[in-house]
Amino acid sequence: MATPAVHCRVECADRKAHLFAITLTIAEPAALQRVALAAWIPGSYLLREFSKNLQQLRAQQGRRKLAVRQLDKASWEIDCTPAKPLVLRYEICAYDNSVRTAWLDADRGFFNGTSVCLQVEGQVDAAHLLEVVAPPAAAGDARWSCATALKPARIDRHGFGSYLAAHYDELADSPVEMGPFWSAEFEACGVPHRFVVAGATASFDGERLIADTRAICEAQMRFWHGDKVGKRGGPKPPHDRYVFMLNAVDDGYGGLEHRHSTVLICTRRDLPQLGARKQPEGYTTLLGLVSHEYFHTWNVKRLRPVEFARYDYARENYTGLLWFFEGFTSYYDDLLLRRAGRIDDATYLRLVNKTINQVQQTPGRQVQSVAQASFDAWIKYYRQDEQTPNATVSYYTKGALVAMCFDLTLRSEGKGTLDDVMRLLWQQTGGGPIAEADIAAALEVIGGRSFAAEIASWVHSTDELPLSDLLRAHGVAALDDPAQRAQELGLRVAETGGSVQVKVVLRGGAAEQAGFSANDEWIGIELPAVKGRAAQGWRLTRLDDLALYLGPLRKATALVARDRRLLRLPLALPAAVTTWRLFAQDPAKMAAWLHPQ
Repeated sequence: MATPAVHCRVECADRKAHLFAITLTIAEPAALQRVALAAWIPGSYLLREFSKNLQQLRAQQGRRKLAVRQLDKASWEIDCTPAKPLVLRYEICAYDNSVRTAWLDADRGFFNGTSVCLQVEGQVDAAHLLEVVAPPAAAGDARWSCATALKPARIDRHGFGSYLAAHYDELADSPVEMGPFWSAEFEACGVPHRFVVAGATASFDGERLIADTRAICEAQMRFWHGDKVGKRGGPKPPHDRYVFMLNAVDDGYGGLEHRHSTVLICTRRDLPQLGARKQPEGYTTLLGLVSHEYFHTWNVKRLRPVEFARYDYARENYTGLLWFFEGFTSYYDDLLLRRAGRIDDATYLRLVNKTINQVQQTPGRQVQSVAQASFDAWIKYYRQDEQTPNATVSYYTKGALVAMCFDLTLRSEGKGTLDDVMRLLWQQTGGGPIAEADIAAALEVIGGRSFAAEIASWVHSTDELPLSDLLRAHGVAALDDPAQRAQELGLRVAETGGSVQVKVVLRGGAAEQAGFSANDEWIGIELPAVKGRAAQGWRLTRLDDLALYLGPLRKATALVARDRRLLRLPLALPAAVTTWRLFAQDPAKMAAWLHPQ
């Protein structure tokens, strides 16, 4: 094997201190060699400043120690002798148990290349070798294994050793999981897949997870490439291998996509359970996450915004197209669960219902378009606070509804479907960068007319989406259901330890009119004297108890603690507030949408 231009060696230096030790060797450095650590990871649009976890950076050539000059928060330079190997050593504090950064303790190790491997200026397109060293075994430890989607160069039977990356981008896009994890392999349409699960309990039903995941993968490959995908003479998917990495924890949820893998996190209670007649409700959510991240194999990791043709890891990479790449993926994740037979029609409608109500209960949808939300992801979606629902809309949820509107409109007009649009975009680009104009052109080709008006209204304005009419035309009707108490009042609260804590006060709601503020503690209510009953006061420990105390009354005084002051706020309950409840009105019309031939 030829000597790689850059060799990154990762060791578990001190699991108790959460420290990785990194040795980065540059075979032929420049006379003034600059290196940098990424500030963000693609797929998670926030500057996370990974350099905050880097310490003890040292440099040498042979036995000669070299000075390292820091240029800014995440880059350094070294004067050295050209063409003589330069060795950098440093430590990474790995204490983020999420999908985005790095983690190390006695039970598990995990890292993304963006968190541990310095980018070498002038050599980002050169071959990189990643060497992952097995930690020394302590008495009583279970044997650790290593999993990554990188192609192995020389590894042992547990997966530790050296892996090849064609360039820095591939290294940055290939996370590594280590530990005594559960592992299984399967094929989907001829493509080898692996699923590793860290933190699973004895009740975990791995066979169920693999069967469901295989069905999802095969449904998606057929969606993109047709029924002959993977067969002799048939089309081939863009990936020749894939690894799912799932970390099961007490409380957590999320995922991050990569070209040949994904990293997932879920609660242990949501894993499928051995012998269970009915799996946990959260398992459907987990399968939706699996479906979402796998769909990204095509939509965002290959088809991607033109602004992402080449990542700049040092600063924000803006795009106004996350409504398409995340939103349309969010539309198809649950739809393909249904087409794969993992959920039934009723469950699918409940999932759509939830998305619709989430968007309708977000006042920010009347403030910000979904295209603006995409561009502002760096400062709004990933920096949420108590005003986020009033100021912005999720490009995931509203983007999913925009996708559904395009799909149902195309189906109503009888010229094609959104499925056809997605496949056309793939065929036209071969899985390359696209702009909004490409999406508009593909809609026009499939639909036989311009969709400029719909794009202007649904994507670039705050107009309401024509959901009711489109759903009704496809056999789905909506009833108005009474809203839950928090929704009725325009609040989002947390009820813990017998206390009602106000988290969000929604714009235009009864709570805002009364003067509630985020971070208030709602202590109780006072009721006025009425005929036959004296004035009363009640301690409030659950929001649902309001109905018990108020009875037919529509006005009361809320007792609130704010900054250690006690306040009395005049609360008037609003007229009936409703939410949607979808139901199947015409199953035959639904079938043409949910089960296309």
